[in-house]
Amino acid sequence: MSNAPQAFLPYGRQTITEADVAAVVAVLHSPFLTQGPAVPTFEQAVAAKVDAVHGVAVNSATSALHIACLALGLGPGDRLWTSPITFVASANCGRYCGADVDFVDIEPATGLMSLAALEQKLQQAERDGTLPKVVVPVHLAGSSCDMAAIGALAKRYGFAVLEDASHAIGGSYRGEPVGNCRHSAITVFSFHPVKIITTGEGGLATTNDPQLAQSMAELRSHGITKEEARFERPAPGPWSYEQQELGFNYRLTDLQAALGLSQLERLEGIVAERQRLLEVYCQKLAALQVSLLEIPPSVRSALHLAVIRLHKTEPKHHRRVFEGLRAAGIGVQLHYSPVHLQPYYRRLGFAEGDFPEAEAYARNAISLPLYPGLKAQEQELVVQVLSRLIS
Repeated sequence: MSNAPQAFLPYGRQTITEADVAAVVAVLHSPFLTQGPAVPTFEQAVAAKVDAVHGVAVNSATSALHIACLALGLGPGDRLWTSPITFVASANCGRYCGADVDFVDIEPATGLMSLAALEQKLQQAERDGTLPKVVVPVHLAGSSCDMAAIGALAKRYGFAVLEDASHAIGGSYRGEPVGNCRHSAITVFSFHPVKIITTGEGGLATTNDPQLAQSMAELRSHGITKEEARFERPAPGPWSYEQQELGFNYRLTDLQAALGLSQLERLEGIVAERQRLLEVYCQKLAALQVSLLEIPPSVRSALHLAVIRLHKTEPKHHRRVFEGLRAAGIGVQLHYSPVHLQPYYRRLGFAEGDFPEAEAYARNAISLPLYPGLKAQEQELVVQVLSRLIS
């Protein structure tokens, strides 16, 4: 008899309510499908939720990372450092700006950027005259990095901190919301459908710096300002605008913002449900030869992902378990293959052995299904299939 579930279980999926549908339909009946009031309302609501001053919404977290780097002045001749265990966008944003990119190895128990590795690399870079302009800590799986420690290093070595919190809205660090930018210049969130809340596609950057907020807001919309007081030349008429920078069309629509606003109202409940589901995994996986990623004691994770690491580290075993879960209809994934080993980054000079902890992680990590609406019998199936495959 097959153990396959009635339907394929993805590692993550969105949850859409009738209230979400109604919010989008209301915008469809309104005068504005884009560039209307829903976007600033969403920006203000997210900023308030995470205790930041400003929010700038865009069409993806990748776009948010890009304009954040530009607002921070990153350019050719500069350096951006990030984690090798992340989606490629965390590094690509530096390359979009013409900067050099490097990586900091991870702490194996948490998957987060290693503070010891970061400090050691900064010390060497200071001696070599190669300090980064921007460091992008990645809040993998929803758990915040140790931002106070990273912020202290930023002050000491003179770099800007850009938090990639694509996984982490609804999480907290030292009892305060991720995204408040207490220890960073800018924080970026993702609203892709598999994330904590969704706008379909979308992202948002928070900051407490009004100049950074203004720069990002203009960069997302072609580098244009309509504020006559800021014009470089006299306005010929009330129709006037000025393109003062080379910007982009990274705008979020009002339809997406309305969905995000509706989802934001359920944020605490969504994170609580994810916490409950992870606790079930913790109990059921305790006797198996796997370990869930640890959550630091100062962190309340938003739990975007439930990542396990197999105790048996042979690559053939990793593949057999992964493929066995997929064959049983369980949509596991690897988050992530090390960025520095992608062909593009290999061509920039990176190679196997550069970041050994990240490479070891990729040889035994698996993301299990975790999302609101995941049923008890579905979690039980995941555990049963996993147990059979690793025994």
